[in-house]
Amino acid sequence: MTKRPQQSLSEKPIYRGMDRAALDAAYNNSAAVADSPNWIARWRERSAAVRAASDARLDIAYGKRPRMRLDYLPSGARRAPLFVFIHGGYWQRNEKETFAFVADGPRAHGIDVAVPGYTLAPNVRLTDIVAEIRQALSFLSERADDFGFDRERLFVGGWSAGGHLAAMVADHPACRGGIPISGIFELEPIALNYLNEKLQLDAGEVARLSPLRELPARLPPLRLFVGGEELPELQRQSTDYADAARARGLPVALSVLPAHNHFSILDEICRPEGAITRALVEMAANQR
Repeated sequence: MTKRPQQSLSEKPIYRGMDRAALDAAYNNSAAVADSPNWIARWRERSAAVRAASDARLDIAYGKRPRMRLDYLPSGARRAPLFVFIHGGYWQRNEKETFAFVADGPRAHGIDVAVPGYTLAPNVRLTDIVAEIRQALSFLSERADDFGFDRERLFVGGWSAGGHLAAMVADHPACRGGIPISGIFELEPIALNYLNEKLQLDAGEVARLSPLRELPARLPPLRLFVGGEELPELQRQSTDYADAARARGLPVALSVLPAHNHFSILDEICRPEGAITRALVEMAANQR
């Protein structure tokens, strides 16, 4: 009788029936979208034009670390709402300068936009990154009169890892609503795959920093978005979080945008008529 080869450790299921290789692939958005480098190149080109405008206020320090800087992109409206957009990159890559382009949609409706940077792993832990974003919100709220926005209408959003950070800080006293886009809400699979080589998440951080596990008693309204062409795990993360939040009676809604992948979905916030832009405009109008 032929002896069955012993299953290697790397091939054993470690999360939801996936082995390490499958779990790595399940969260590799860049590999899943063949032209992802082209998307980022276009974002950088568009963002450079936005940041070159004479009214842009750039590289404003909100903390002591070098990357604790934000760009403020005004709409020109008096006492405008403010949308704080947190960039993605799995907490370990990218920079605020690439994402100024998202301001085009909100600003067309008289909504100011701030894009904070933050320190990347492995230079700090994820706990520190969350604290930095909280500090950015406090900094902005305390200086609302200096920037010229309405501190009673500050909203936070973000994409990918930025969606996770938006959910983590949505309970900040200054926040009146949130828009996590293609976010991560459960960190267990992240701690088990290639992303943890730099993050080095421990069990305590997985528990404390997974929005799905740390649902507060109260939250401002959250509108979640995910693309219908995104990786199944990314879609599941948003669905599970929205379901858990609604089960707790929290005001969380999820929209799946057909035909959008992890990168094209940002078209829906950078365009004035985009679905995510419309949700932000509605959210701001409800806070008048």
